[in-house]
Amino acid sequence: MKLKSLNCLKGEALKGKRVIVRVDFNVPLNEELKITNDIRIKRAIPTIEFLINHKAKIVLMSHLGRPKGKKVSQLSLTPVARHLGDLLGKNVLKTEDCIGSSVEKSINNLQNGEIALLENLRFHKEEEKNDPLFSQKLAVLADIYINDAFGTAHRAHASTVGVAKILPAYAGFLMEKEIDVLSKLMQNPEKPFVVILGGAKVTGKIEVIKNLISKADTILISGGMGFTALKATGVNVGNSIIEDYDLNIVKEMLLNAEKNATKIILPIDLVVVKHVSVGAKSKTLKINNISEDDIGVDIGEETIKLFKKEIEKAKTVFWNGPLGVFEIDQFAKGTNKIAFSLAEMKGKAVTIVGGGDSISALEKAGLTSSVSYCSTGGGASLKFLGGSNLPGIEVLKE
Repeated sequence: MKLKSLNCLKGEALKGKRVIVRVDFNVPLNEELKITNDIRIKRAIPTIEFLINHKAKIVLMSHLGRPKGKKVSQLSLTPVARHLGDLLGKNVLKTEDCIGSSVEKSINNLQNGEIALLENLRFHKEEEKNDPLFSQKLAVLADIYINDAFGTAHRAHASTVGVAKILPAYAGFLMEKEIDVLSKLMQNPEKPFVVILGGAKVTGKIEVIKNLISKADTILISGGMGFTALKATGVNVGNSIIEDYDLNIVKEMLLNAEKNATKIILPIDLVVVKHVSVGAKSKTLKINNISEDDIGVDIGEETIKLFKKEIEKAKTVFWNGPLGVFEIDQFAKGTNKIAFSLAEMKGKAVTIVGGGDSISALEKAGLTSSVSYCSTGGGASLKFLGGSNLPGIEVLKE
């Protein structure tokens, strides 16, 4: 896949130019509006610093949360501008809106190497509708467009597609890196190739599984996905999260895996509760001992050992989705153990983690630097690995 690259724009091509960059600063905030995980901000810094060094006038744009086309003060990008400024060691101007005459004036007053961050794009409903007029209002702020937001590349929005069709458009360094890493994963993974899939839902991951069945040697499935797969094999999973409408699809998936000699491993024991809550009384049961009112919240010790054994054989590992209700520390053991297993493979295998929850688990355990690569794109990673064309990438192709 050949993209128009930011590397093509050097020297005088950038000096004094207004460059608008679609970044993915959709970061988690706590009740005090403090950023709790800044990996997406940090991963955009190489592109930003490149533009600073080449004396461009830098305009950053992003969404934050789901304001649904309305101005929501708790979803303002002001804390992000402040945090980015601290990381860069320089002031980042935060505009009051993302379009309009006052924003245009602020941008036109930027000096070479200075940075402005536009207010939350999704305060305008036209952003998600890829509205042509809204795209034009963003485009007048710049001479050149860069997309460095892989995490939003699966969305055909004004900031990911509309503006790119108006201005000369290029891929940022993070966008290129994400595509390179995930393309190699699909095209030529070193064997054995082990895939770990978790999370609450099967929906959105079916195409990934279909695409990986012919490439992976082993697929480990847990979380809500695991419960649905267990039920598809005839196991009673009690009140655990399942998606009944996906059962036939999962049955077909399991048959295809058998035809392709791909080993699919499901949990053999589960930590269960009667009600999901902090401090809930739990017990570990073999899967054939689960009662109708039991709810699976984590994988058990025997499953952890089984999964670790497969990971230890691998030369390539891809992990997406937690293996239980990891938000509650009591039920995060399986997810954390698998995170440590990946960390122990450093230098022995290529380990790639995709999806916000999986990365959060790594961050919480202090293991982010112990894996080969963390993808910033949750849904985008899955769409890409599922073989879909991502509109935010298609518009950047040469």
